[in-house]
Amino acid sequence: MRIVYEKQFGTELKAILAFIARDNPFAAKAFRDTLKARCEKIPEFPESCRKSLYFDDESIRDLVFMGYTAIYRITSDEIRMLDVFKWQNR
Repeated sequence: MRIVYEKQFGTELKAILAFIARDNPFAAKAFRDTLKARCEKIPEFPESCRKSLYFDDESIRDLVFMGYTAIYRITSDEIRMLDVFKWQNR
């Protein structure tokens, strides 16, 4: 199963990383690398994350990571990373 990163996910992640990097560029890199590693593990157990609080759809899941939520959709052949945001902002 492959992972597809939607444009929205990439755009929001860049904004998050820029915000973190203002105080600590090394923390931004560590955040990015660790989040990517967590995303890469999703295909092993795609339903291990909770059903999304933001959508009424069993195929959409929330990966909660360090106060942020990465939303993804499970399809038959891929994981689509849809969005990432600070949970207080939604």
